[in-house]
Amino acid sequence: MAKYIVLMNWTDQGVKAAKDTVTRYQDAANAFERMGGKLEDVYWTSGSYDLVAVASAPDDETLAAFLLTVGGSGNLRTQTLRAFTEDEMTSILSKLA
Repeated sequence: MAKYIVLMNWTDQGVKAAKDTVTRYQDAANAFERMGGKLEDVYWTSGSYDLVAVASAPDDETLAAFLLTVGGSGNLRTQTLRAFTEDEMTSILSKLA
């Protein structure tokens, strides 16, 4: 499965409901698993982002559908980075001219 780093910031609505953040995370993780993905790690952070997650999904479309669902709740804005494992990077490098 492809891996992704998801950077998240709370919206004003998300901050107002911060006390529910762990429950919202658990609900989102369960929904993502039903879609075939997995939230492998989630961290609540200080600094530029409020949360950072490591996610895996069978394809980009599954992750996009999940993030649209999460974003549609109105609590988060996300930025996503496709992450490559050592083996994937080795394969990429083998294709260089």
